[in-house]
Amino acid sequence: MPVSQLNEQVVMIPAGQGAALETTLFKPDGDGPFPLLVINHGKAPGDPKLQQRDRFVHMARAFVRRGYAVMVPMRAGFAHSGGRYIDHGCDMAANGYTQAADVREAIRYARSLPWVDAQRIVAAGQSYGGLATMALATQQIPGLRGVMNFAGGLRVHGGPCDWQEALVRAFGEYGKRSKVSSLWMYGANDSYFGPELASRMHGAYTRAGGSAELVAFGAFKRDAHTMLASQDGEQVWLPQAERFLARIGMPVKEKFALPASEQAPTEYAAVDDVSALPYLAVHGREEYRAFLQRQLPRAFALSPSGAWGWAEEGEDPRRSALAACQSRSREPCQLYSVDNAVVWPAATSSGGTDR
Repeated sequence: MPVSQLNEQVVMIPAGQGAALETTLFKPDGDGPFPLLVINHGKAPGDPKLQQRDRFVHMARAFVRRGYAVMVPMRAGFAHSGGRYIDHGCDMAANGYTQAADVREAIRYARSLPWVDAQRIVAAGQSYGGLATMALATQQIPGLRGVMNFAGGLRVHGGPCDWQEALVRAFGEYGKRSKVSSLWMYGANDSYFGPELASRMHGAYTRAGGSAELVAFGAFKRDAHTMLASQDGEQVWLPQAERFLARIGMPVKEKFALPASEQAPTEYAAVDDVSALPYLAVHGREEYRAFLQRQLPRAFALSPSGAWGWAEEGEDPRRSALAACQSRSREPCQLYSVDNAVVWPAATSSGGTDR
């Protein structure tokens, strides 16, 4: 579901291993040239090929409003990108460098585009993407003015690897070779990289000579590791990012007003009136009652077949709720409620059975 006001498109970028990288592009209207933000994704558990294309819509929207083009490349072996995912085990420095090689190819491609300002580039990364971004900062990248590390690192499950110590060593190496300034953001309740480990990584980086401002922003909802993907995370990261961007000579003022993406509430029913839901029988209504306890942002979708789906948090809960519903239904699904409002059209009739 493209975000039309962000001019979203998906392209395949040539890279190493003879691969093409599935890449999401966002940009303002017009010919540019626009400064560029490159956002680097993390790694979900399991097979990287099964990982969904990352979009970072909340961050992309904030930067497009400020006149930036935004690129989100899926690295080799992830999602629909070609090539294979390469894992160096406990050698965290090597893991970061390998991932950074794909990011470098994406930037090389971006600099060839007529609507990209090749002299004003900033990179950001979340989780494994943060590690890749800090590895990228060790290289001489034309036009790269700074990087932002959001909960960067890589966790190893099982085995003899002391991955925490390996991360500290990797960031020490990156600090020694760093070429640009960086902003780091880690939360107090990050389930992957807690405050003590974040402090050790930052200390190793700066003692080795790297320029890095560490922002320890405290607890965020159930897990600070998800902050960047949350709609509510913007109030945490954006003020810090604006100060950093201004310091490295990148734009921070809003230039474009984007249309609101939210659906308008209707007067079909109160959001907590479970009896008003169309099509759903007992089990579906019980699921909706439980959904009302979920975190914002959230969305609930249903279809005339009695199928339903919901989602909370993440980049686009509306899109995720519709996809969850549609996976159970041969008939089209439609959003019933978003956050604390019903968006179901009042003229739609009810009926059907539970799924």
